[in-house]
Amino acid sequence: MSVEPEASGPTWPVPPKGGWTADDLGRLPNLPPHTELIDGSLVFVSPQTLFHLRAINFLNRRLEDAAPAGLEVLREFTIDVDPQNRLEPDVIVVPSEEVVGPGQTRVPADTVVLALDVVALDSAPRDREAKPLKYSKAGIRHYWRVENDEGRPVVHAFELEPATRTYVPTGIFHDDLKVSVPFTIELNLTAITARRSAPESP
Repeated sequence: MSVEPEASGPTWPVPPKGGWTADDLGRLPNLPPHTELIDGSLVFVSPQTLFHLRAINFLNRRLEDAAPAGLEVLREFTIDVDPQNRLEPDVIVVPSEEVVGPGQTRVPADTVVLALDVVALDSAPRDREAKPLKYSKAGIRHYWRVENDEGRPVVHAFELEPATRTYVPTGIFHDDLKVSVPFTIELNLTAITARRSAPESP
């Protein structure tokens, strides 16, 4: 009598002693997209909401339009914080010289001019606590956290206090955002969730 082979379930990477490193993240096969490394542990993301998608698209486009020469805007690109932390902000701004080729997969965190995260339900503790702490310790001067307030975007802006390497709030923006650092930009935040007009009848 033949024996049916047992169904093989998904296999998960077994971390080495001391946890994964930033270099491991680039070598591990079959990881879900946008996997991050926090304190040596792999962190997976949940499916994206429409608010999250629209906010990232809007902010990425507007930052690209406003960024002066010498800066480049990258969406969902990983940054090396330290050997056990490789994070992926939703949008980053970096000096153009840090973008070296089409096969590049990450940049050093200490070169990042602005890191931006749109808070999702599953990532809220990381986006509000763990990641800003690591961004600040890495020397990222500006951090924006975008919250979903009952469907309305709210941007919390922070700047690094260099003596303590901690973030201090520089503004909370609801309908409109206007800042002069890291470069001058004005945004109508209501455009993130604006309803599209229905096509006119012929």
